[in-house]
This record gives sequence, C-alpha cells and structure tokens, in this order.
Amino acid sequence: MTDKDRLLRIEHVRKVYQTGPAQLEILRDVTFDVGTGEVIALMGPSGVGKTTLLNLIGALDTPTAGSIRIGGWELSEQSQDMLAELRNRHLGFVFQFHHLLPEFTARENVLIPAMIRNSIHQVHRDYADMLLETFGLEARAGHYPHELSGGEKQRVALCRALINKPELVLADEPTGNLDRETGYRLITAILNFSGEHNQAFVIATHDESIAKNANRILELHDGIVEEIPGIPEGGGKV
Repeated sequence: MTDKDRLLRIEHVRKVYQTGPAQLEILRDVTFDVGTGEVIALMGPSGVGKTTLLNLIGALDTPTAGSIRIGGWELSEQSQDMLAELRNRHLGFVFQFHHLLPEFTARENVLIPAMIRNSIHQVHRDYADMLLETFGLEARAGHYPHELSGGEKQRVALCRALINKPELVLADEPTGNLDRETGYRLITAILNFSGEHNQAFVIATHDESIAKNANRILELHDGIVEEIPGIPEGGGKV
C-alpha cells in the first residue's frame, strides 16, 4: 500500500490502564493500515479490546505508546481543538447503541454533526435527505426516535455518521442489538455505500457472517492484531 492510498496507519500501539496498584494491558503491540475506501472487519470476542482500539483511532482516548496517523495527522501531536476538528470533519462514528437525541426528528439527528460545525445550509439538508433515502428512511425523516424500530434507529445513526462525508467511519458492533436479518441489511447498506462513495470503514464485530463480506479481516487477540489470510467471501460487496 502506497502512502497515497494509506488513510490510517497504526504502528506499535500499546494501551495500559492503571487499576489501583495493578496494570491492565489491553493492547500490547498493534500495527496495521487501512486504505482509502477499504472496509475492514475487526474481529474478536467481547472484552478483547476492540472498543478500546476504535476509541484510540477516533481520538477519544490516547495510547500508552505507539503512533496513530490519519491522513497526514499524527494524533499525538495535535491539540484538543485540532482533535475535535478531526473527529467532526474526517471521522464518523456508529456505536452499538444509536445514541439518538429523543427530542430531535430523524432528519435533525442526522444533521447534528453539521450543526456542530455551525454550517447548516440547504446543501446539508439535501444531503441528509439523500442519505435517509439511500438507507430507506425517507418516509421516517420527520419521526422521532421513539417512533422508529431498532433497525431504523441504527440506520439514522449511520446517516448521522456520514453527513460530513468523513474519509473514515468507525463502527463498534453496529448490529449487536439487532436481530440477524436486520443486522445483515444494515451491513449490506454500509458495504454498498462504501463502494459507491469510496469511504473507509472499520467495523468491530464478532459475527463471521458480517466479517466475510469485508475487504479484509483483522483479528484482535492477546493484545495484537493479525490479518486473517485469504480474501473474504464478499470482498466488500454483498
């Protein structure tokens, strides 16, 4: 992978938490790249450190040691204001729980990251409507979260992650609270959108049926990441 194609570079990342007199090492020595437009499945059982790793990539936490670069940004060298700018403009986040604001409609929830930039214009409203339509939510745009199903809420959360057109979207067990069929439809939408818009995704999951459709599968175990050899069944397409 050339530097031009490399969007994310993680080198020798270590994360240790101090728990009283003891140290808890979650990540021991993690190194991998993510290319522009790639869909990466990050696999491993619950508690292995997938969320910790995504939080480090998303500049929501800092590593004990090692380097994380997103584009030309070395995260450890940035101020808190610059990290906030990076998260808002260049990263999208989809969590296991949708975290929609109950007093906002689906469309308004999608627009929240653009609101943070103080840049709500008609082009943003049009793009929000396009995203909602793309993910089958055009008829639900004016509905509030309590009026939406679990799958609809997660699709709204996905639209929210995409509204600022980030280069990289981090998804932490986005189907964990959904039934298998609903979860598969969400992953299908993610993969198809990535292919059409050349946006990279790192999806933390323990579901092999989801992971096999990614471009690459990385397995987190014993504090390190190893690539599972061979081409996933879907190759990023479903």
